[in-house]
Amino acid sequence: MRITVNGTPRDVAPAGHATLLDLLRDDLALTGTKRVCDRGACGACTVHVEGRPVYACLTLAHGCDGQHIQTIEGLGSPDAPHPLQQAFALEDAAQCGFCTPGQLMAAAALLASNPDPTDEQVVAAMSGNLCRCGTYPKIVRAVRRAATMLRNAAHD
Repeated sequence: MRITVNGTPRDVAPAGHATLLDLLRDDLALTGTKRVCDRGACGACTVHVEGRPVYACLTLAHGCDGQHIQTIEGLGSPDAPHPLQQAFALEDAAQCGFCTPGQLMAAAALLASNPDPTDEQVVAAMSGNLCRCGTYPKIVRAVRRAATMLRNAAHD
């Protein structure tokens, strides 16, 4: 099957039972997407499939044939971080880091559909992503800060 991951077409042959998380981490060595609960309860494995946030641990790889996948590796880079990544650092929203890739991907999906969310909208959109360290107020501030950064960049 063929999928496009972070803009690059990839021919892959996952096992019949493989999840998208298995494919990304084990076959494509994209380990930014985290395997934490492996049952769709924490959101750490959130990626975008055709622009929609999904839990990679619950998504069968074969169901992604022909689809465009974006992982945390495709959001930004050390040399050119995405405004969300910058805002998470500036607001000290990440501690242990296990949830951070999923949090960032969920937040990116929110900001793609709502460029100026309220605190309540951020909380609702991020409700499927758990943080064991409890940095939720900082995550909300980071998402709101990134929204401002993205809006300001659009006006420049």
